[in-house]
Amino acid sequence: QVQLVESGGGLVQAGGSLRLSCSASGRTFSAYAMGWFRQAPGKEREFVASINWSGGSTSYADSVKGRFTISRDNDKNTVYLQMNSLKPEDTAVYYCARRTRPSPSTLIQLYDYWGQGTQVTVSS
Repeated sequence: QVQLVESGGGLVQAGGSLRLSCSASGRTFSAYAMGWFRQAPGKEREFVASINWSGGSTSYADSVKGRFTISRDNDKNTVYLQMNSLKPEDTAVYYCARRTRPSPSTLIQLYDYWGQGTQVTVSS
């Protein structure tokens, strides 16, 4: 059973920063790609960032490129999302997800395991 637990969300002013963490259970964390997604009220869940099994390949949504950084520590079974220069439109519940393949994807349907989400609220 794979469990993903997000943390690090909260309330921040526009222009501020937050770092989200996602801790994964299981001994095979390093074999699989991970992703971050978000869902704002009344909107569909959308891709934010992804990272391959080794951390050597990353991808970002255009809306966060240059402001957010995804990274992973395979020794700690943890993936991170560093969010800088936050904007009110970044307000959403942020979810981490795991594939059962080493290569990442921007497609929600290709992720098999999901965390419960962590709320990020950016005030103007």
